[in-house]
Amino acid sequence: MEKKKKKVLIVDDQNGIRILLMEVFNSEGYTTFQAANGKAALDIVRSDCPDLVLLDMKIPGMDGLEILKHIKEINTEIKVIMMTAYGELDMIKEATKLGALMHFTKPFDIDEMRVAVNMHLSTGSVDHYS
Repeated sequence: MEKKKKKVLIVDDQNGIRILLMEVFNSEGYTTFQAANGKAALDIVRSDCPDLVLLDMKIPGMDGLEILKHIKEINTEIKVIMMTAYGELDMIKEATKLGALMHFTKPFDIDEMRVAVNMHLSTGSVDHYS
């Protein structure tokens, strides 16, 4: 029985962060998508229905909170983890109210993020932490 690959969408206006996270989560066996802005992110949410979104709080145009609201309007089942710069605590409170699971402050520990994503996407099967 082949399990369907989980899908992770990375939303960040910094190309380097998107590439890094895509490499990490591809190597974890996820199908990854990336978006540099809110419009692209929401198009992917509608067309590909990711299981989890890693969402930067500060994105030009539509900010992370706005994107989060729209994601939850499209599909409440999609899990969202916020990525923030230091000192955006008021926005984090708001994001949690809107349904974000947790947040990572930049610069984040990539292994911690990998473990968190694996934990949130585990389907009740036995998890292997290396």
